[in-house]
Amino acid sequence: MTLLLRRSNRLYSTMAASLNPASSPFTQAVVSSMRTLYPESLAEKSWDNTGLLLEAPFNASRRQKNSVLLAIDLTKAVADEAIARRDSIVVAYHPIIFRGLKSLTFNDPQQQTLLRLAQEGISVYSPHTAIDATPGGMADWLCDIVTGAITPLTTTKPSTGIEQSSSASYSQPTYPAPQPSKPSTTDSVPNHTRQTIIPSPPPLPDGMDTAGMGRLVTFADAQPLTAIIDRIAQGVGFPGGIPIAIPQGASVDSLHIRTVGVCPGSGSGVLMKGAKLPDLLFTGELSHHEALAAIERGSVVVALAHSNTERGYLRAVMREKLAKEVEAVWADQRRSCAAADEVEGWKEVLGDASCEVAVSEKDRDPYGIMVRRV
Repeated sequence: MTLLLRRSNRLYSTMAASLNPASSPFTQAVVSSMRTLYPESLAEKSWDNTGLLLEAPFNASRRQKNSVLLAIDLTKAVADEAIARRDSIVVAYHPIIFRGLKSLTFNDPQQQTLLRLAQEGISVYSPHTAIDATPGGMADWLCDIVTGAITPLTTTKPSTGIEQSSSASYSQPTYPAPQPSKPSTTDSVPNHTRQTIIPSPPPLPDGMDTAGMGRLVTFADAQPLTAIIDRIAQGVGFPGGIPIAIPQGASVDSLHIRTVGVCPGSGSGVLMKGAKLPDLLFTGELSHHEALAAIERGSVVVALAHSNTERGYLRAVMREKLAKEVEAVWADQRRSCAAADEVEGWKEVLGDASCEVAVSEKDRDPYGIMVRRV
């Protein structure tokens, strides 16, 4: 009911915005849906840059498809993919515009990407820390991984690109291949609680009382570290190796974990604040000295390379959630904006009920793993 009320309230603002033919009405429906699912008010505004970063003008003579492309990083390869697919909008988790721009030229590769997308009529939206903080967002997905509460639907091996390497000793780099997942149907999920590490300040959106950065999972009974590592490997797509730091003198097989601090991306600012650290810090990256400080205090660190803690969420959770929301909002918008079909080109757009949300096939973390052949 709460979600329906939020959608209904925002529909009125969407209707008003849709009378402005500057951008695609489908793009506006996607932006409205993102703001419902991942409220921008939950983002870390002191340094983050979230929201609609590029609003491409609507061109009736060269209309894009009613489709969304999800990615973590908006690289040239992802932009090429969106242009080839003729998507209306790219939802890129990381903001491609992070600080103020003094110019937009083709001399800078990222600015070149923005100019090309604008020329093609493709907008760009970035949710970033709004997804981290939202209940059911990335942080909670990582909790589901370490507790075994989700099960990947397939067991696709990591992507290797070209199978052969010119090196006689090493393979091509391998990259995690995250897959869709479903709630676990087994009774083996250990009893645990989870709490938000840094709660979002009020006022909070309705139904989002647990919003905030990072999560702390506390198991009723300490879990073998090896079991948690297996869950992480499976949950993020079976990477070729798990980067791990353990206290000197400890053995992986003998370590048991009762508390796990989880944070997507770069987690030190969230996970290393308190006087007592969790038994395990599960994040994308810590600096060399931060990892040393953690193991010196008796904690284990699993840092997978920044975006490997983020990318799997797109397939496991976000694609289906956004598809359902956009489908509902787009249907409402098409009905409410019937009068707007007098705007040139809008009649055809509003008559198209199609709606697609896809995950980029080109998006990947910059770092892969080269495995030495035996």
